[in-house]
Amino acid sequence: MVRRSLHDGTIRDTLHGVPLGHPLHPALAALPIGTWISAGIVDLLAGRHEGSERAARVLIATGLLAAVSAAASGLADYSELHERQLRVGVAHAATNSLAACCYAASLGIRWRGNGRLGRRLALLGLATASTSAYLGGHLAHRQASGANHTEEVPHLLPPGWHPLALLDELADGRPEARLLRDVPVVLLRKGDHVDVLAGRCSHLSGPLHKGEIIRRDGFTCLRCPWHGSTFRVTDGAVVHGPATAPQPRFDVWISDGEVRVRLPGAG
Repeated sequence: MVRRSLHDGTIRDTLHGVPLGHPLHPALAALPIGTWISAGIVDLLAGRHEGSERAARVLIATGLLAAVSAAASGLADYSELHERQLRVGVAHAATNSLAACCYAASLGIRWRGNGRLGRRLALLGLATASTSAYLGGHLAHRQASGANHTEEVPHLLPPGWHPLALLDELADGRPEARLLRDVPVVLLRKGDHVDVLAGRCSHLSGPLHKGEIIRRDGFTCLRCPWHGSTFRVTDGAVVHGPATAPQPRFDVWISDGEVRVRLPGAG
């Protein structure tokens, strides 16, 4: 449903964080968590004074408003995950929703003058949001959702030029996979010119050699077969998400019919 509503375009890329170069959801999620923690501190330390009660209400309402944009970006990321990540994502979204309900109830009850019950509901919401934050951390750091899956490429290859393939072995206009030491790469030949990118998509390691060659804004691009991340083959830049990190690109030197590559800047 999320995929159907977003399609490919600016809104989808913005929710993923493509213009920022990293996922947007963690940055947006910091605001509701921060305001709700602040409300909890006010409730615990400032007591029942009218000023502190007003401050807590403002903080809770701000968090609820911020949670809308955080949820939108989270849903966009959620729609492009693997099955095991999706299961944790369901729990993450459910606990976030429960926390938001607790805070909405707390805010409504506070407006009716029942500050004690409102504070208890807010603390319950904070405990639930903390559980959700733990699940979000598990998604990001244990299951690598939103991580750059090509970050290690520059660390796996020594400097210098490396033989990769013979030019005559490569089909014209079709992505081909090769293994450069321990690093999968994808090659795209056009006549006597060859572009070489890291072979696993930076989003979730999809096999780019099985992807589709398309044209976007006058550039030749490679579209990942798993989730549709699209990269310019000339420089590896992200054209469309859900990937936010560019695809590592190799310098190419063709001599005597042999294709050699190196990472940019590697002597």
